[in-house]
Amino acid sequence: MTRMIERWFPCGEVSAKSSAGWGSGNTERNLFTWFAARPTAQAKAAVICSLLPWPDDEPEQKRLQALVQKAMTGRYAAWEELHTEILAAHPDGVSVLDPFSGRGMIPLEAARLGLTAHGIDYSPVAVLASELLVDYPFRDWSQEPALPWTRWSDSFLHERPRLLSDVETFLSEVGSRWTESMAPYYPRVNGVQPWAYLWAMELPCQECGHRFPLVGSFQLRSPGKPRRDGRAPDLGQSFYIDADSVTGTYQAVVHPGPPKRTSTLTNATRPDGRKIKGKSAICPFCNHVHPLDVHQRLAQEGHGTDALLVVIEPATNGGKHYRVPTELDHEAVRGASKALLAEKPFGPLLPAVPDEQIPLNNGATIRPSLYGAKTYGDLMCDRQTLAYIRLARTINEASRDLLDNGLSSDYARALAGYAGAALVRKLRRSTRGSAHMTYTDGRTAGAGSIFVNESTIAFFHDFLETGLGDGSGSWGEITTRTLRVIEDLLPGNRKATSAQVSHGSAAELPFRNGSVKAVVTDPPYDAMVYYSDSSDLFFAWLKRALHVVRPEMGMTSDPRGLQDKSDEIIVKEHGKAPGEHRTREHYDTRISAAFSEMRRVVCDDGVVTIVFGHGEPEVWQRLLAAIEAARLVMTSSWPATTEAGGQQGNANIKTTLTMSCRPAPAGRRPGRKGAVESEIKSEVKRRYPDWERWGLAPADMLMAAAGPAMEVVGRYSEVLDSRGESVDIYTFLPLARAAVQEAMAVEIDHHPLETFDARTQFALWWVRLYGRQAQAKSELRWQTLASSLELAEVRDLVPDADKVVRFTTAQQFKTRITTESAVIDVALALAAASEDGLAGMGEVLAASRRSADDTYLWATVKFLADRLPDSDPDAVAFTRVLRVRDGIVNAAESAIAVKEQRQHRQQAEDLQLRLL
Repeated sequence: MTRMIERWFPCGEVSAKSSAGWGSGNTERNLFTWFAARPTAQAKAAVICSLLPWPDDEPEQKRLQALVQKAMTGRYAAWEELHTEILAAHPDGVSVLDPFSGRGMIPLEAARLGLTAHGIDYSPVAVLASELLVDYPFRDWSQEPALPWTRWSDSFLHERPRLLSDVETFLSEVGSRWTESMAPYYPRVNGVQPWAYLWAMELPCQECGHRFPLVGSFQLRSPGKPRRDGRAPDLGQSFYIDADSVTGTYQAVVHPGPPKRTSTLTNATRPDGRKIKGKSAICPFCNHVHPLDVHQRLAQEGHGTDALLVVIEPATNGGKHYRVPTELDHEAVRGASKALLAEKPFGPLLPAVPDEQIPLNNGATIRPSLYGAKTYGDLMCDRQTLAYIRLARTINEASRDLLDNGLSSDYARALAGYAGAALVRKLRRSTRGSAHMTYTDGRTAGAGSIFVNESTIAFFHDFLETGLGDGSGSWGEITTRTLRVIEDLLPGNRKATSAQVSHGSAAELPFRNGSVKAVVTDPPYDAMVYYSDSSDLFFAWLKRALHVVRPEMGMTSDPRGLQDKSDEIIVKEHGKAPGEHRTREHYDTRISAAFSEMRRVVCDDGVVTIVFGHGEPEVWQRLLAAIEAARLVMTSSWPATTEAGGQQGNANIKTTLTMSCRPAPAGRRPGRKGAVESEIKSEVKRRYPDWERWGLAPADMLMAAAGPAMEVVGRYSEVLDSRGESVDIYTFLPLARAAVQEAMAVEIDHHPLETFDARTQFALWWVRLYGRQAQAKSELRWQTLASSLELAEVRDLVPDADKVVRFTTAQQFKTRITTESAVIDVALALAAASEDGLAGMGEVLAASRRSADDTYLWATVKFLADRLPDSDPDAVAFTRVLRVRDGIVNAAESAIAVKEQRQHRQQAEDLQLRLL
């Protein structure tokens, strides 16, 4: 049975729904902090299109397409029809497997449809995240005993789902107990409970010896906007460090208005005026400048200490008010440090303060390790650490109460798991990586995320600690968001099915041969995200917080007590520790093994759907090699804009491909390169009308062409060239792209594009696809490969524009025009010379020796004038060139005539000199 995904996919709907609303996955992400989550729109489309058939009858095709498009309008849209249609197509049963489930977005969509779904992940943290999302919300908990703190009115008088009500009760109990245990260390001052505290790292000055805090900004609250009632607007608040060089002490001084002094961590210059690299620490006592390498070294050597600078309280206008700490505040800080020393361990091998070591050379991922942090217990100030120990202990105590009250171990694991998820989300806005965020309205403030590019844990010399007050990062705020997610997850009267999630390796799947209808997965993208390294902070605290209900979580073969990484399928490129095994070779070998396992467990007529996104051609080459080595054959590839250019680890991606693969057929024979190339061109040409009818943009067609090309290649055991040598499968990707161009039969003013010179073909095709839009540098490499040109041959046509590339402007383009110049070069030179009048343009045309009848040149000029945006200066210039075309030709003829006269005169003079 041909599956729908092999012939059609709702690319437009996935792209549109991935950016916002139900399809973005933003709601689901609010439950548990994880990395590189798949938008629910793409996950849903991948699941349903991998299970629905693609009938031969065209009216049936259109009917199913319409059903999928209807399903893409909402989280549970067209549920009954879709559920019925999928079951009808698979009367012997349906099952979906995701061997790289992450937080579980793909199994979630299968579970929502009431289908049997399985998820596997190598990270125990990800497994917990998946269970909370795809397992517990869809179970029936109605037979569980009441919680020990539940009033009868809570559970029976309110028509609320049992899980939602009990999670609220459990989180409320944990929050109440935790608040009581930490109240002495976060005291109210004048009856007000502070929301947060601004801290900074202190270091000793290398000149005067006094310790001083490193602060990047003295502004606390932005000024308010002008008031309509005429009253003076809020001036905002700032502070500065008042240092007394006699006593060697300092204090923070909070004042209204903008900062009055330069912060102590800022850009500085040398005596000769040259800028010092990075931020320098400037001592407020003696103004001595400590360059980045100096103050970083001091921090690494353990000279840093934490200093409380400012307290942040709720203001009467709903915003935030800043004040200096009182003696009561400082006494509470000292009391917390003393209490921390007395905290008992969670178990024989679990000390209260996490002692799990941060792997060596891991500063690219765990930035605090560059500033002295050696363990995951070093990432916070003492009071923060005490707060998390008490929170973890409270979750354990409340969990034990559940078990003692007769609740099942599964339900206790579920409720405690949601508390663990709340702890993880609180961690996201804690540690020395959480910055104080101010907003332009002058009233509000927030705790910044510790993940600076979605997966790297940040470090700030001045950082924020949230306390017991309401606001960003507080237990109450996180509880509210958790309940909203669970409420959205619950299926209501629909028959959703709990998905099964387990801890394991994708390269060793615990399923029988041919037992799964569809494998749908989003594998790790090479070196894009270091999943276990980035989540080890969560792991260290979850081991402690869930010690009672999940003692197995602390079991790991990692000698540091972190998550096991021996078979993690990623490439670790940055911050390699000695003996790092997660190399490209490791990734290629294990991802191929994982694909082989997927092929083994999928049924004979099933598909393996792989969602993948990476801009680099080299990574795609290795991915295709892994798919081929696993004896899978790609049958389709569908692009969708799902990442919005977001930063994912160390690479920017906007577009991901949803690719379907089939187990390679038995008895394949070798094929010949020339014949395979012809088949690819024919297959792309055959598919092109459908792509056009379905509204795929030309740039999307380029990526969609990979599927039919690989399907053709997969018909053969190998492809041999004229010398009988095996051809790399990757060779055919650029050919597939070129085949799209050929199938489109692009004409430039009635001239087929392929009749232009190669350099001009490249330029016009680029403008046809992207106009003046910026593109990733990898796209330039793809287009160059498809054009059979070298990158150096076209680099001047598509130069760098910051971190991207963009088609050149006429003024930016510099080249000497000769009779050998490509058409595009002459066209750009004419546009550049248009401001110099007819004479300048005539000289360009004369140098090229192109005539008034050179239809390729004028077709190119007209195409560029039409294709570039109306407001583009070059569009205006090209239009100007067309308008005075006859004048340019005349000017060129005159320039040629003048040049010829000069040559004749020079020849005559040379002849006369020789006669003399």
